[in-house]
Amino acid sequence: MIYHLSLLLMSKYSFFNLFRYVSVRVIAALLTAIIFSFLFGDWFIDASKRKFKSKVREWVPDSHLTKNDTPTMGGLFILMIYVINLLLWCDLTSAITWIFSLGMLGFGLIGFLDDWAKIKKNKGISAKLKSRLQILIALAFSLAWYFFLKPDTHLCVPFFKNFNPDLGLFIIPWAVFVIVGTSNAVNLTDGLDGLAAGPLMFNFSTFAVIAYLAGHKFFAQYLYIPYVGSADLVILIATLVGALLGFLWYNTYPAQIFMGDVGALSMGAALAFVALITRQELLLLIAGGIFVLETVSVIIQVFSFKLTGKRLFKMAPIHHHYELMGWNEAKITVRFWIISIILSLLTLLTLKIR
Repeated sequence: MIYHLSLLLMSKYSFFNLFRYVSVRVIAALLTAIIFSFLFGDWFIDASKRKFKSKVREWVPDSHLTKNDTPTMGGLFILMIYVINLLLWCDLTSAITWIFSLGMLGFGLIGFLDDWAKIKKNKGISAKLKSRLQILIALAFSLAWYFFLKPDTHLCVPFFKNFNPDLGLFIIPWAVFVIVGTSNAVNLTDGLDGLAAGPLMFNFSTFAVIAYLAGHKFFAQYLYIPYVGSADLVILIATLVGALLGFLWYNTYPAQIFMGDVGALSMGAALAFVALITRQELLLLIAGGIFVLETVSVIIQVFSFKLTGKRLFKMAPIHHHYELMGWNEAKITVRFWIISIILSLLTLLTLKIR
């Protein structure tokens, strides 16, 4: 809205020329997302206390029972802030804006249905239905991305500048796998106050830098990364970083509100979308190392129990293992954040080491 208004007024008022620059809109989107979070956060929490009271998940430490009746669906608040900023600062004629946003909101809808079922029936939608809906939305995004944005189908492999296998049409099922896997990995991580929001914020910041570099032909060519006309993508990511930072104000220990599946699934999918659009999805294994660790810990726990009858960890995902070892919840969260920051910096370093 402000962006399109500035295009109309900049010929008469030179001030509006500022909003043509991506850097200005990135900072504006980040700041307005934070400001809106502070302005409306308490109101949303009060409303959520009446309608969105949650029950703690099954198979969690007994200490989590004190979290019963904490409002959930904080992800809905993040998405609301995102949509407002989308209308304010983005080019609404850009295909990348709508494909990215509709895909993320689609995963948010799946999470909303699951959260709502848990509130009303004390049991979420079935795992089979949830998986099918995720695959369906991921497939819709992948097809729209492939046919409308026509991405480079070569796979970028970290540390190698001349090894880029062409996936061809196989890029569509590959994208579905990356999206569904990442969204579920973030959902598994969202088990402690602020644990998912922090790494998400650091990962989105990392990919904002990558998207900015991929949006400039000189930088893209210099770093041997695919050129993507991703100016508006950087603004979308900045909005998510601002919204997550604002949400973290209320979600940090002890949390006043939880993210819920509506937030975890949509943010995980959005992170995957960003990685795919910039053609750096393999870097998610590094930047999103915390999400990978949480997912692998669950897989190991399941296979260990099936093969040996014994559990390798005291409880999975692994953050619960550390809780049962006596670590304070806040300590686990902050230490995982520190690891995520280190991994994000290493991810940016890989762009140069090729």
